[in-house]
Amino acid sequence: MRPSGPQTGKARGRGRRLRRRKGRRRRKAHGGHISVEARVNERIRAPEVRLVGPKGEQIGIVSVSEALKLAAEADLDLVEVAPTARPPVCKLMDYGKFKYESAVKARESRKNQTQTVVKEIKLRPKIDPHDYGTKRGHVERFLKAGDKVKVTIMFRGREQSRPELGFRLLQRLAEDVEGLGFVESQPKQDGRNMIMVIGPHRKKNENRTHAGQVNSRSVPAQRAADAAPPPPPAESEPPADGEAAAGPA
Repeated sequence: MRPSGPQTGKARGRGRRLRRRKGRRRRKAHGGHISVEARVNERIRAPEVRLVGPKGEQIGIVSVSEALKLAAEADLDLVEVAPTARPPVCKLMDYGKFKYESAVKARESRKNQTQTVVKEIKLRPKIDPHDYGTKRGHVERFLKAGDKVKVTIMFRGREQSRPELGFRLLQRLAEDVEGLGFVESQPKQDGRNMIMVIGPHRKKNENRTHAGQVNSRSVPAQRAADAAPPPPPAESEPPADGEAAAGPA
């Protein structure tokens, strides 16, 4: 006999509860969810904490209620900075200002990071000379912009038995652009393709950037020198003995 409707619903509910319990056990076994947000003020659950003042001074181990009282008197927040310590370390600070300054620093660090972009150019072993010139121009343009270039030779059909054709083509391309880049990854076979990576010369790019900075600094100095008033004329020396002073006739 098939179970009735209510019994089936109870069985389904019991199965869902069992699955939820298993999920909780699994999360607990793996450490649970890790929160990147620091605990602030009333969210701190430890009974006592090691308190640090707003200027870094060590106040000592105090209860959470006393630490919250000190934070309220100083019009600051109580922030848990080391939750794994025993007891946890908390600091008095302006948490809103701290988060804003941290976000600004992170944004500046991302802005100063040099992101390397890898461009890809695909060639055939028996490429037309005109097409080769076009592809080489693309590689030169990418290297001048400071990007890496991944050159891929695609073999088809019987061309797979002639890998030396692709190797010679890659060598030719590396020699043609050696003034702008160097072979960072030697040609290697990858299935039906042969791949080589060319990187830009970093020293030349840095020298170019440094020269641009020097020029940008010298232009305002030159403008200031041009705008400066001319020096006053030197006073005439008195006439020597025996020489008549110039005057009206």
